[in-house]
Amino acid sequence: MRISSRGEYGVRAMFDLAQRYGEGPIPLKLIAERQEISEHYLEQLMGALRKAELVVSVRGAQGGYELSRPPASITLGDVIRALEGPVLTVHGTEGEKEVEIPADAVERLILADVWKRLAERVNEALDSVTLADLCDEAARRRARDDSFMYHI
Repeated sequence: MRISSRGEYGVRAMFDLAQRYGEGPIPLKLIAERQEISEHYLEQLMGALRKAELVVSVRGAQGGYELSRPPASITLGDVIRALEGPVLTVHGTEGEKEVEIPADAVERLILADVWKRLAERVNEALDSVTLADLCDEAARRRARDDSFMYHI
């Protein structure tokens, strides 16, 4: 399994939107600047996220993107799968459809079970973290960092 720049940048953009949830549409240009992502590339990612119904776009002078639902209901798994497809693919499988393995191919059957369990664990891990969790952690870290700052 490898998270590509597509997945990484998509999660960063969604995290950016989650931190501003409820503020209305955020212009793509601002997200791109804050996250240091090419605006053109980010536009492609947002198209895929819109198609997956994770964001909505608003046209016009006050337009931009916003989350389609609260940050607590969007997981990292939702974002990664929308941008990259299945999280873990194994030779001999096509999406959710498994290829039949002969019963006498014990080694292949065992490994198929291992890969399936691994994919389940990876999906469980990604689905256990919401955008709200990321926002909460960011707030905790900012509060902790602010407590160490003092002014003379």
